[in-house]
Amino acid sequence: MTTDALAMLFPNVAVTRGIAVRVAVSFLVEQSDPSSNRWFWSYHVRIENGADVAVQLLSRSWTIVDGRGTVHEVVGEGVVGEMPLIAPGGSFDYVSGCPLDTPTGAMSGSYRMVDEDGTAFDVEIPRFQLLST
Repeated sequence: MTTDALAMLFPNVAVTRGIAVRVAVSFLVEQSDPSSNRWFWSYHVRIENGADVAVQLLSRSWTIVDGRGTVHEVVGEGVVGEMPLIAPGGSFDYVSGCPLDTPTGAMSGSYRMVDEDGTAFDVEIPRFQLLST
């Protein structure tokens, strides 16, 4: 896939130590109910290892800000029940979701990784907007 095609599919990107985190977000009308103050988004994350060594994702740390500016922190092991090992030149994709009680918000965060030498480091997750319109 070309760089331009990737940028269109995954418009939000951050690169840390050769690890690219790309995010595409979609508002899910069918899972949202504005009359009950419920809006729901899915986000597709692609983690690409452009480094020379394998890396393993150990944990995630998300900062979610709703439309009122209220900050929600989510920290946990792995992603979607996995702690993927990503070979040099490889990638890992997953899809998850975020409900809010406001029609807008934003997410950002980081992944804790460890490389094959045992060095732990944080990889930036780019900030992306949660918009219902």
